[in-house]
Amino acid sequence: MRRHRRIAAWSASILAGMACSLALAEEVNIYSYRQPHLVEPLLQAFTQETGIKTNVLSLQQGLIERIRTEGAASPADVMLTVDIGRLTSAVREGVTQPVQDPVIEDRVPANLRDPDGHWIGLTVRARIVYASRDRVLQGEVTTYESLADPKWRGRICARSGRHRYNIALLAAFIEHHGRTAAKSWLEGVKANLARKPQGNDRAQVKAIWAGECDIAIGNTYYMGLMLEDAEQQDWAQSVRVTFPVFEDGGTHVNVSGVAMAKHAKNPENARKLIHFLASREAQRIYAETNHEYPVDDTVPASELVESWGKPNRDSLALATIAEHSPEALKIVDEIAFDEGR
Repeated sequence: MRRHRRIAAWSASILAGMACSLALAEEVNIYSYRQPHLVEPLLQAFTQETGIKTNVLSLQQGLIERIRTEGAASPADVMLTVDIGRLTSAVREGVTQPVQDPVIEDRVPANLRDPDGHWIGLTVRARIVYASRDRVLQGEVTTYESLADPKWRGRICARSGRHRYNIALLAAFIEHHGRTAAKSWLEGVKANLARKPQGNDRAQVKAIWAGECDIAIGNTYYMGLMLEDAEQQDWAQSVRVTFPVFEDGGTHVNVSGVAMAKHAKNPENARKLIHFLASREAQRIYAETNHEYPVDDTVPASELVESWGKPNRDSLALATIAEHSPEALKIVDEIAFDEGR
C-alpha cells in the first residue's frame, strides 16, 4: 500500500513538473518602448487566440543597450519599438535575429521591413505638415521642398532637428536629392523658422494655435492624441493635416515595428506573436488604438484617421533611408539648425 502511495506521489510529482515546464514554455517576454496602454489590447487578443502568456517590460530608454548588456542571458524574446533608426540600430548592434514568414512578407510591403527579416513594420505614421486653418490656404503646402521657399519666412515651427523623426525625414531627402541639396534645403527651412526649435510635435501645434507660426512638421497620430485631450483639443482644431510629398516621390513615412531578440528563449512563441501582430485583426486593433495607419493596405485605418486623408506613401525602403541617418545628423549640426535663425 505504502509502495503504491510512493508511486502515485512520484507520478504526480513528474506530471506537476511537466505541467510547470509546459506553462513556462507557453509565454513570451517582450521589451517595449511603446506605452503599455497602446499594446495591451493587442497582447490580450494574442493571448486569447493562442493561450500564450505575454510578459512586458516597458522602457523609456536604453532598450537596445540593455539587451546587448544582458547578452545570452537576456530573457527578451521580442522587441517593440518605434522609428526606423531604432530598428536598424538593433540590427547593427547584433541583438536581433531574422524571422522568415511568407504571410508577413505578403502583408507587409517590402520597403516597410528589413530585407533580411530582422525587423517588421507594424504601423505607419506619416511625417506631415500641420497648417493653420486661418492663415494658410487649403492646398498651399504641397511638397517638402517648398518648405524652404522664402514665402514661409518667419512662419515655420519645428522641434529639434536632431530628433529621430526629423533625422529620418532629412535622410529621406538625402536619398531623393543628394547631400548637397539636402543641406541647402535644411538651411532654407532654418531661415524660415519663427522661433528656435523646441518642444515636441504637439508643442508645434500649440504654437500655431497661439499665433507664433503658421505651419509645422509633425507626425499624423499626434492629431488623434490631441483630440483625446480636453486641454489640447483647441490646438488640434486650429490646424489641418496636409500631406506634402517629395517632388519625385510620395509622403515620407516611418513605422513602429517588431524584432525577435537574438537570444530568445521562446523563439517559437516569439514567431507566433510577430505573425499575429502582422495579421489583419491585429493591424485593425493597432490602428484603432494608436491613430496610425496599418502597414497592410487592405486594412482600413480608424474613422478618425481616414478623415485626415490617405497619404501617397513614399516608396523608398526605410532600411535605405536609415543608412543616411548619420549623414543627416551631421548636416543638422553643421548648419546649427537647433540654434534657430
